[in-house]
Amino acid sequence: MKKFLLSALLCATPFLASAADFEVTSPQLKDGVIANAQVFNSFGCTGDNISPELRWSNAPEGTKSFAVTVYDPDAPTGSGWWHWVVFNIPADVNVLQAGAGTNKDLLPKGAIQSLTDFGVPGYGGPCPPVGDKPHRYIFTVYALSTTLDLNENSMPALVGFSIMPNVLAKSTIELTFGRNK
Repeated sequence: MKKFLLSALLCATPFLASAADFEVTSPQLKDGVIANAQVFNSFGCTGDNISPELRWSNAPEGTKSFAVTVYDPDAPTGSGWWHWVVFNIPADVNVLQAGAGTNKDLLPKGAIQSLTDFGVPGYGGPCPPVGDKPHRYIFTVYALSTTLDLNENSMPALVGFSIMPNVLAKSTIELTFGRNK
């Protein structure tokens, strides 16, 4: 039994090492706070609703596609709020351009944006209720072992359910945003 556990640990070590090197960065998402350019432009918010540029590097061997999600776990819904869901980003791509969430021409060929909790595909920026404590917004890039057999009408929870068993590595940027009026 000890030999089996040692073998399993040694086999997992290369995966853990490569997954630890996977990194996402963004020139727009800095200092832990979301800029007005990324804030939603409805529900009383007056942002520009521009999805940020996301860049990732050091994807693990065997990556077949990438997925990107933006999630607010603090939304007062009992289940959080999905602000952006993109999947089937080709394995040879390592960037989503700023504005790709609202301009399909900026998405890499083959990438699919599915429904968000706003009820439509594409990026919908932060807009928490007035007076709530600042919400956390988690931008995650996943390196996946497959492409997903889903389409633009897929619900975000279904996409998440399909992502999770296929994750080779993930990297996140977490920021906060709140509003007083």
